[in-house]
Amino acid sequence: MVMYVLGVVLFALGIAFTVAWHELGHYATARRFGIRVPEFMVGWGRTLFSRRVGETEFGFKLIPIGGYVRMVGMLPPKPGERYGRTRKSGPFQGLIESARAESELQWQSGDETRQFYTRAPWRRIVVMAAGPVMNLILAVLLLGISLMAIGTPGTMTVGWVSKCMVAAPVGGSAAASDCPPGAPPSPAAAAGLLPGDTILRLDGVRYQRWEDFRRAVRTVGGTVPLVVSRGGQELTLTITPVVTTLPRLDGEPGTEQGAFLGYAPTADYQRQDLGFVAGEINRYVTRTGAALAALPGRVPELFGQAFLGRERGLDSPVSVVGVSRLGGEILGHDSPLKPRLVFFLSLLAGVNVSMFLINLLPLPPFDGGHIMAAAWESVRRRLARLRGRADPGPVDLAKLMPVAYVVGLLFIGYSALVVLADVFNPLRFS
Repeated sequence: MVMYVLGVVLFALGIAFTVAWHELGHYATARRFGIRVPEFMVGWGRTLFSRRVGETEFGFKLIPIGGYVRMVGMLPPKPGERYGRTRKSGPFQGLIESARAESELQWQSGDETRQFYTRAPWRRIVVMAAGPVMNLILAVLLLGISLMAIGTPGTMTVGWVSKCMVAAPVGGSAAASDCPPGAPPSPAAAAGLLPGDTILRLDGVRYQRWEDFRRAVRTVGGTVPLVVSRGGQELTLTITPVVTTLPRLDGEPGTEQGAFLGYAPTADYQRQDLGFVAGEINRYVTRTGAALAALPGRVPELFGQAFLGRERGLDSPVSVVGVSRLGGEILGHDSPLKPRLVFFLSLLAGVNVSMFLINLLPLPPFDGGHIMAAAWESVRRRLARLRGRADPGPVDLAKLMPVAYVVGLLFIGYSALVVLADVFNPLRFS
């Protein structure tokens, strides 16, 4: 129980650091471009603690979810007026004027040249993209620690060989050597592979990492040479893989057809290189992007999981509450330390990849909405110059605030549904 609570606390702190790291990207680039930043906050709601350093107030809020930096002049003034000086009767127009008034709250004398909207579009794009990019950098660092300092399970040394074509137990055991009458030998046993052998080459290709080898095995067809090292000597065996139904290698639920040899490697961890880390980051981004694109269609499924007790799959969306709970279960699980650390770091890396992609959505109130507005402003100004027309000025992002509120409400509603699913029907590690 103590380790579970410790895991929840550590993962919650990890998420808080992730948020602060994200906002640091905005803060550092804004300061670099001369934009005044009056606030840097982690969390939302009432301020629990704050301290002013220079012209910025740093602090923590009551609700430890999300965070923000406040930059002066995020929204441009209406032509000929100050921020929010007028207010129209329509509800959406009123929201627009409220947005301007909120922006004016941070206005101080001398800020005329230090406002966000006065910076060149490319600088605004850099400022808003810096937050998500910081999340991607942190994901790379976390996966780098996990894969390069700890490694992945499995080596090129044979730990266990199945004597026949029966389901192998996890980790292997002596009981697995008992073959039922008439059971065909496994490809590995038929080839003469022995525990302690080190795999060198398969079908003429040399392999040094178990992760590469096991992926290559899936696509092998026919009888191929298998070169191993045994007792300091190289031996060439002949092996004929059997195509059968196997668990998917990409970590997704389900099975796939692939070649099967019938042996397991030793359980030691093998450290990986930068190339492997880059491949894993690409896989994380691809899988997370696909999962985000599928989120709208999963609302009925989530409703059933939250209120009807339907089973949650491993690919089910998870909230900050659920992922912190998983972090606690990981550290509290009765298993060796290395796999728990790898899972913990990988889970936090996944959170950062999610933040990277979500914040790049080209919709307000996400960072991508500001990036989109700045990019469109740049295009509009260039088109005006080409046509010999006057500069159209900055894009009035305040007019998109109704869109921001709608998107924000939808996002909050979806997040609340996921939280309810995590509370009433939590995803379990074990």
